[in-house]
Amino acid sequence: MRSRKSSLPLPEQACLPWHPPGLVAGVDEAGRGPLAGPVVAAAVILDDLHPIAGLADSKKLTAARREKLYDEIRAKALCCSIAEASVEEIDQLNILQATLLAMRRAVMGLRLKPAMVLVDGNRLPVLDVPAEAIVKGDALVSAISAASILAKVHRDRWCVQVHDEFPQYGFAGHKGYGTAVHMAALREHGACIHHRRSFAPVAQNLRA
Repeated sequence: MRSRKSSLPLPEQACLPWHPPGLVAGVDEAGRGPLAGPVVAAAVILDDLHPIAGLADSKKLTAARREKLYDEIRAKALCCSIAEASVEEIDQLNILQATLLAMRRAVMGLRLKPAMVLVDGNRLPVLDVPAEAIVKGDALVSAISAASILAKVHRDRWCVQVHDEFPQYGFAGHKGYGTAVHMAALREHGACIHHRRSFAPVAQNLRA
């Protein structure tokens, strides 16, 4: 695939010719599409001396595999950071800007400052270090894969917690996405405090 900056192929992280020497952080998000909850971003700097087998786009992994890799990433990475942008920020800023805000917070939360940041997708947050946006980077760059796993597991765990608070919506099953079950619950119960009011399916079911 191609990056935002270069027309050269991206076979692997170490071969990117424009990287400055130093630590490289991968960044990805989870939760742009759902109708409820925060958008989550993670940043990870992997340790070359402690490789992690099986890193991949989190969407390609089973929930059980993601949970195991989550623990391994937290144990073996040089450092990692998970951050959120709230429902209120999503509604105020829009989902794209809130996602970029969460990414910025994740990078700023790293214990070590990277020399380069690689971000999944085609948009970059505002950072004070060099950064590169890589389309489908979660399948191409190990550090981004690790970040995608941390973000996905963190948000899924949030959904399970909220399910206990609002079981009528079924968050543990659909994870906030606009499934038929979720839409039916919105029509029956209206929106709860965790729903994104700026999203049309939610706005259409708001109760006075």
